Amino acid sequence: MKDDVLKESTRKMDKVLEAMARDLSRVRTGRASVALLEGIRVTCYGTTMPIAQVASLAAPEPRLLTVQPWDPLCSATSKRPSSNPIWV
Repeated sequence: MKDDVLKESTRKMDKVLEAMARDLSRVRTGRASVALLEGIRVTCYGTTMPIAQVASLAAPEPRLLTVQPWDPLCSATSKRPSSNPIWV
């Protein structure tokens, strides 16, 4: 019984540590990173897709992120998505 609880707890803690490492890899002090936009999804042509699939993402300066949509008819990238918790 103890071993089962210990194994389950260890497995869950490992998952938490992996998620934390993934989240912290997006953060860079003093420099904008395109990785900050990885979780952003936009609706374009009736489907929801990652923003990287409908636009070019770049960080030309340390405090600047640029998003350039490939298709000007896809207006989803021209406004702030309200369903996303992070917007830079």
